[in-house]
Amino acid sequence: MKNFILLLSLFISGCSVFGDNGVDSAPYTLIASDQESNIEIRNYESMILVSASMGEGGENSAFRKLFKYISGDNQGSREIAMTAPVFMDEEQADGTEIAMTAPVFMTENSTEPSMSFVMPADFTLATTPIPNDPDVVVSEVTDYKVAAIKFSGTLSDGNVSEHTAILRKWLQANNYQAVGEPIKAGYNGPLTIPFLRHNEVLIPIQ
Repeated sequence: MKNFILLLSLFISGCSVFGDNGVDSAPYTLIASDQESNIEIRNYESMILVSASMGEGGENSAFRKLFKYISGDNQGSREIAMTAPVFMDEEQADGTEIAMTAPVFMTENSTEPSMSFVMPADFTLATTPIPNDPDVVVSEVTDYKVAAIKFSGTLSDGNVSEHTAILRKWLQANNYQAVGEPIKAGYNGPLTIPFLRHNEVLIPIQ
């Protein structure tokens, strides 16, 4: 799991300004919780990811490729209605429509920065449609154990750094060992009022 690098920020536009993102969240098992610190220890038993590089084209390019994939730019036979309105000024290709799941992960601290969408929980590697775009990659992550801290506001560098430091200090105090870089995760679109947003920093642990 050390090579599994994800990182954050849900780019769903058209969502409620009051915090309802309208999409399912990736399921996990809650191992421990510190409600006072808004920190949880979780295990994601299985996640199917579709990922695109944020290298040359940046976040917008990666998001565009992934959005086209879930909008039908794929090889498949299942039609699944999207559960959140995402507005793009591009035509959708024919193919299978896939429901969107929160959060969207982005990895920045790596040699190949990438953005990943989490597929709905009933998808497997076998049933996930093959991307038409060779730059979009499907993968599976299993038994992914993380410590997560929840916070509101924006995903600014300062806010993320502050909560990353809090989470690292908590892990040290509670004898947990980090095995990967911090992961930012956002669950709301940019129109959501900042104090109602659900953001997280996740750190992979043993």
